[in-house]
Amino acid sequence: MPAKKSKKGPTKGSGGKNRRSLEPKSGTLPAEQRHWYEGKQRHKAAKRPAGGEGRGSGRQQERSPNRPDNSDLLIGRNPVVEALRAGMPATRLFLSNSLDPDDRVNEAAKMAGAQGVDVQEVTRTELDRRCESNGLPGAAHQGIVLQVRPYQYWAAEGLLDRALESDTPPLIVALDGVTDPHNLGAIARSAAAFGAHGLLIPERRAAGVTMTAWKTSAGTLARLPVAQATNLTRALEAYKKAGLFVAGLDADGDIQLPDLDLATGPLVIVVGAEGKGLSRLVRETCDVIASIPISGAESLNASVAAGVSLYEVARHRGGKA
Repeated sequence: MPAKKSKKGPTKGSGGKNRRSLEPKSGTLPAEQRHWYEGKQRHKAAKRPAGGEGRGSGRQQERSPNRPDNSDLLIGRNPVVEALRAGMPATRLFLSNSLDPDDRVNEAAKMAGAQGVDVQEVTRTELDRRCESNGLPGAAHQGIVLQVRPYQYWAAEGLLDRALESDTPPLIVALDGVTDPHNLGAIARSAAAFGAHGLLIPERRAAGVTMTAWKTSAGTLARLPVAQATNLTRALEAYKKAGLFVAGLDADGDIQLPDLDLATGPLVIVVGAEGKGLSRLVRETCDVIASIPISGAESLNASVAAGVSLYEVARHRGGKA
């Protein structure tokens, strides 16, 4: 009886019987054929210095897409599209590989590619896991998640230098304990509209630049500096020594806002916390307390008060925002 032939071993280098598992799955396009690839390549080419990368080029190195950080996640089709339209600094766009494309998904992928954002297809299970690890268990991500960079705050001294080097009189808005990120975003939008050089906020017990603030600002936080102060009172004292006047907003003011002659000079407008107003130490640091003349209501929302005040400063300065 002939000897039984042994089974043929795996072909060297082929992966043997698992070779088919290495082949592309049906319907999966190579990266260069996907609609976001061309824009992404153009963005990379534009950022690459002539003659190759060099440490002395003065350019900021691109962040490694695999580097762990404290990034936040923005979920859902509409929020992701709005964030990319506003230029929110993002690192990665995650798309579910079982996603049914629509206009919003296509637009998000194209914008991400054009902005140099890494686009990755993952399973829905992976998206669920990422949301859960970011404090969003059970979140309705709709198969699309945007990873955004932590906001890089300015130093209080750096913001002052920027304002002093400007061609217009320095104008900074300081927030004394404003805790609502919607108010922070709205104030940033008004500050940008009326020519302020930036915002100064306390490091603790105050709203920071979150995704909520970013969305409310309609993208203005992409170009308006926000500085954090360890001690707001000390930072305001330093600004005063540099020649800036500090005007606090309060219903019980020394003068009314239209009479604020200091508006034409270097100025810091201080907006108090929602409901509480200015803290005692900050109030004592102010050169003057101005009130907004109103009728029919006891007070104004912090962001509304800031917007009215910034408009009044622009009016005093001849409307040149």
